[in-house]
Amino acid sequence: MDIRAQVSSVFHLDKCIGCHTCSIACKNLWTDRRGNEYMWWNNVETKPGTGYPTKWEDQEKYHGGWERVGSQLRLKQGGKAATIGKIFHNPDLPTMDDYYEPFTYKYADLTNAPAGTDQPTARAVSMVSGKPMKIAAGPNWDDDLSGSNVYAANDPGVIELSAEQQQQLFAIEKMVMFHLPRICNHCSNPACVASCPSGAIYKRGEDGIVLINQDKCRGWRMCVSACPYKKTYYGWSSGKSEKCILCFPRQEAGEAPACFHSCVGRIRYLGVLLYDADKIEATAMKADGELAAAQREMILDPCDPEVLAAARAAGMAEQIIQAAQKSPIYKFVKQWGIALPLHPEFRTLPMLFYVPPLLPLLSTDHQGTQKLADDFFTSLEQARLPLMYLAGLFAGGNEEEVKAVYRRLIAVRLQRRAATVGDLAEAEVERARTISGLERDTLDAIYRMTSLTRIKERIVVPPLLREQAVEAGMDPEEYKQAMGFGSRKAPKRRW
Repeated sequence: MDIRAQVSSVFHLDKCIGCHTCSIACKNLWTDRRGNEYMWWNNVETKPGTGYPTKWEDQEKYHGGWERVGSQLRLKQGGKAATIGKIFHNPDLPTMDDYYEPFTYKYADLTNAPAGTDQPTARAVSMVSGKPMKIAAGPNWDDDLSGSNVYAANDPGVIELSAEQQQQLFAIEKMVMFHLPRICNHCSNPACVASCPSGAIYKRGEDGIVLINQDKCRGWRMCVSACPYKKTYYGWSSGKSEKCILCFPRQEAGEAPACFHSCVGRIRYLGVLLYDADKIEATAMKADGELAAAQREMILDPCDPEVLAAARAAGMAEQIIQAAQKSPIYKFVKQWGIALPLHPEFRTLPMLFYVPPLLPLLSTDHQGTQKLADDFFTSLEQARLPLMYLAGLFAGGNEEEVKAVYRRLIAVRLQRRAATVGDLAEAEVERARTISGLERDTLDAIYRMTSLTRIKERIVVPPLLREQAVEAGMDPEEYKQAMGFGSRKAPKRRW
């Protein structure tokens, strides 16, 4: 057992209102420099839709992530020889059209316009060429329209649906959408790390955060094409690749990442997980539909005496272990089983998980008849958003994984409705609990965590100890012990 600590997160999609406050907080803090105009380390997409960059989920186009070749894992973009051959011409890279041409406005035309009878206007100009341009795309260009067939028809997940399902999805009375915020997943099996010819990208041993060493980066951009989520960007001014750093300087000071701290809907949860690195390869080799469950199995119980003994034997700091025991992420992913990884079939083992958006629970037909639990548990397949689409997003196509999550979420809501409104029979609520497989106290705990928690319960920042080690002048061996590397030998690289 090779125990590692990983700073992980959960996004609750039912609570996201699509306000983009998180995106602006990140942009103002990290990517407001020349050459970073198109970089959105945090972006919010509306789904169904093509996303940012356009159709980033289509790995037939971009060749990102991993694939199984016989009994081995291989980068979809090819091995070392293929990587070297693409250094000077990489056809798998997104183009500017897949992102958008950054623009600003000639505000001086407004402020310095002479007095006249006409209303002055500020023309849009390109931030690349400086010339006037017609705006044709943006990072949230399909905001609130992705549920329509204008953009959703080109969603790779919608394309996989049957013609009948697509027709139902685009029916005006059934049109539906939800918001999907995305940051770097800081994967356990990151394809960007494996693809970098210069070794500039690395995964920190103490917290699992994936970073790019700007001194080593040569701007070859293999990381951009290898990342299936397209969360690595190339700075055209600096000639270096950059990505989300999970605000590790803020975390080292005990503060939450900027996008977490500024989230209006309080959808973001942060904590530390313990996982068995010995299982990474075996987990990534599972069939698509088994990947979500296999990744859950890789995560370890931070209160298990055997796990605790192994963690301490590896030199993991006691403060990290205590943070893992308080982590809300462990509850969402492992204990309650209501959070799933985004596109696990990319086989990078992402450490950002999502609680899928819950479908409408109670409705009234034209005769005034209410539909209760019996209808919802037996007709999930007839939901406004097809389960096949959600399974393609969060479970490698395994609809049973998504159904299990929805049964638990529905049970939580029915139990709360019975407690607060009182219009449901206890038999209906008890049936919901039985189908969900969760006890009353557990359902109440889920309700509290998703609705009533304070920031210190939602965001448990682990004490990374890096700053203290630097200030104290700790020697390398002591530092390894404190950070959880272990002093016996350096940990094996598994990517």
